[in-house]
Amino acid sequence: MIQTVNLSLLHGMYAGGDWSCVIEIPGESSLEDLHDAIQQAVEFDNDHMYEFYIANSYCGKKLHRYDCDDGIIVDTTVAQLFAAATGKKVFYMFDYGDSWLFQLTKSRKKPHAAEAGITYPRVVSEEGTKPDQYPDWDEE
Repeated sequence: MIQTVNLSLLHGMYAGGDWSCVIEIPGESSLEDLHDAIQQAVEFDNDHMYEFYIANSYCGKKLHRYDCDDGIIVDTTVAQLFAAATGKKVFYMFDYGDSWLFQLTKSRKKPHAAEAGITYPRVVSEEGTKPDQYPDWDEE
């Protein structure tokens, strides 16, 4: 079944403003697949470490942590992540130096069957100013 996930930028070294998007992804996709979908959505270079975590707030104690260096990232599905987060919030941190932090929420839209001819995951909508991972700097 296809899950609809809302992704919102909370913080980033070079964030230029508010940005969010909606991603459709199969619920059985791994967290690594979700990471790849997010990287494609923001058009980042996928060249840093990342993690997903569940907490009451972005700066709260991490109740569950899914680190990219741990096999759990490929063994845990998107559906399992949101099931574990009932009553809590889900966050995605990319690049611990520049601290790109996103919040993920499961849409109220019910999971649905994949549509014929559609490739998933996919971005279905986007709002705001897309973040720039490496902004151009004027060099003198």
